[in-house]
Amino acid sequence: MAAMAARSASQRTQRMALALKMGALRSRWCIISSRTLYSAHDPSEKTFEKILIANRGEIACRVMKTCKKMGIKTVAVHSDVDSAAVHVKMADEAVCVGPAPTSKSYLNMDAIMDAIRKTGAQAVHPGYGFLSENKEFAKRLTAEGVTFIGPDTHAIHAMGDKIESKLLAKNANVNTIPGFDGVVKDADEAVRIAGEIGYPVMIKASAGGGGKGMRIAWDDDETREGFKFSSQEAASSFGDDRLLIEKFIDNPRHIEIQVLADKHGNALWLNERECSIQRRNQKVVEEAPSTFLDPETRKAMGEQAVALARVVNYSSAGTVEFLVDSKKNFYFLEMNTRLQVEHPITECITGLDLVQEMIRVAKGYPLKHRQEDIPINGWALECRVYAEDPYKSFGLPSIGRLSQYREPLHVDGVRVDSGIQEGSDISIYYDPMISKLVTHGANRAEALKRMEGALDSYVIRGVTHNVPLLREVITNPLFIEGKITTKFLPDVYPDGFKGHSLTEQEKNELLATAVSLYVAAQQRSQRFLESRRVPQAKSKVKSWDLSVQLDGNSHSVTVSDNGALFCVEVDGTKLNVTSEWNLASPLTSVTVDSTPRTVQCLSRDAAGNISLQFLGTVYKLQILTNYAAELSKYMPEKVAEDTSSILRSPMPGTVVAVSVEPGDVVAEGQEICVIEAMKMQNSMTALKTGKVKSVHCKPGDTVGEGDLLVQLE
Repeated sequence: MAAMAARSASQRTQRMALALKMGALRSRWCIISSRTLYSAHDPSEKTFEKILIANRGEIACRVMKTCKKMGIKTVAVHSDVDSAAVHVKMADEAVCVGPAPTSKSYLNMDAIMDAIRKTGAQAVHPGYGFLSENKEFAKRLTAEGVTFIGPDTHAIHAMGDKIESKLLAKNANVNTIPGFDGVVKDADEAVRIAGEIGYPVMIKASAGGGGKGMRIAWDDDETREGFKFSSQEAASSFGDDRLLIEKFIDNPRHIEIQVLADKHGNALWLNERECSIQRRNQKVVEEAPSTFLDPETRKAMGEQAVALARVVNYSSAGTVEFLVDSKKNFYFLEMNTRLQVEHPITECITGLDLVQEMIRVAKGYPLKHRQEDIPINGWALECRVYAEDPYKSFGLPSIGRLSQYREPLHVDGVRVDSGIQEGSDISIYYDPMISKLVTHGANRAEALKRMEGALDSYVIRGVTHNVPLLREVITNPLFIEGKITTKFLPDVYPDGFKGHSLTEQEKNELLATAVSLYVAAQQRSQRFLESRRVPQAKSKVKSWDLSVQLDGNSHSVTVSDNGALFCVEVDGTKLNVTSEWNLASPLTSVTVDSTPRTVQCLSRDAAGNISLQFLGTVYKLQILTNYAAELSKYMPEKVAEDTSSILRSPMPGTVVAVSVEPGDVVAEGQEICVIEAMKMQNSMTALKTGKVKSVHCKPGDTVGEGDLLVQLE
């Protein structure tokens, strides 16, 4: 009995020690986590017990993180294909609201209202997109006694309608762009109005946002075409095909002001965000603050943004967007009555948690801060990481499953807002965003350097992604100097994005890294548990003479193993390469001479083929012994397919319209069909003049990348 009692006491002591240890670990975790949070939450402030997030993906996860910090339970809604999504797993409760198409799930107000009743949610945060700026949804919530975490319906209506918002902006003495203050009825009227305003003009959806339903027209023909596509995109994305036309400000900057207002008449501007790097009117890279604004211009823009918010009694977080010309004249573009995609960079430089502020305002609390309290603390950058092929129109959607995924959170000053994980699917039904990659530094140079390291260390496998483009943008000399406009991408890459152009030094570094990786793999294959696989094997090879193919050119390379490093001679140039050579890791840190690099080996095979992601771009090399390279000259080459007579889909999507039939004669550049992908409509045109031999698609068909659409004789 005494022995049993002693064992029992010993076990209790061990459990207590373990509990104390775990408690200490939990406390340490909380301390570490608190450093990454922004506005501190006051537990004495009672807000809501349960919030439903009427959204998906990264923004749903983002809202849930703040809710958990505030002790609020969360409800996720999801479509049937999103049942295993990260935001569903993160929430305390989850409700399926319909099948995959957004009109039947995330835009299905009836289903979402049923989910609110079923779960007893007291408030709804809409995120951005979907129902975030839908005044009817806000009205239905109010009728049910449920709080909408956002502005009231009057502000949503007034600012959501670009025509009414422009009139209100004029009345509030906000600078506005010259244009037609009314709804354009048809293509003929669009041409007449454009002629009166003067080309170029911007055709845009009255209820639009996110670049959808926007077209620039430089002549009458482009105006007619723009009217057609903009109205179709507007109807598809917003259920409202009304359009307006205004003067297009050539070579502007896109700079926006974050505003925050409560229900007690208090309103603040939280500095600006530079959003000029865009493709197809959608933002790609953002930063805060802007390199262009001086304190006087920043103050003037901020005061006008707040004046506009006051005109509509705005209460919540919102964003007033401006176009700014080269002389720092700024013009009101639109107001987004919701949380912006790029809000994290404002949080980084101000220290405010905007989601928390939105929840507090919705509950009726006044703002805690005054205008003079709002700082600019350092510099922040955001890169929107998309599942896109950047080599096609700077980014056409890609779909697939993330076979490998690792966020670069080991890099200092990095924040990643994502709603996916390894194994997640990127589908044709929703926006192809993978994450928002954010870096924060004491200054712009530090933030840029951290972003460069984060992009190099971001492991994404299974889908095509736009990391190569993002890295090229942030390392471009014009971007580093702050010399940017909304035409940055087409101006810098007039023939389209082709990837990184290697300097002679960079090419040698790539070749030296590739052959060192090849030799390290050869050495590993000869060993088993630190012993030779075959005892009678030849003594360790000290030198390799290799031939490397890169971009159609052959390079003579010699590699010598000097223990801790490889001495590599590339076409007569000598370099030293060191690394730990962990071939099982997707990331490899190497030092070539004194230059540190992070590279990713995407694939390698027994035939010497290796794909390396180096400086953001993927390079395909073939490494052979000199003898094998000599024999490879006798291998037949595969003849490239003649694609001039066929039209294949450049992206996955849905066929909206087909304009030709078999037997029709088409001219080069003539529209053949329209493909909608992620709610953006893309016109597919003939590559040459010819007669249509066969049509392999019809409206409503779902097509994949590379699917045959039309064949010419």
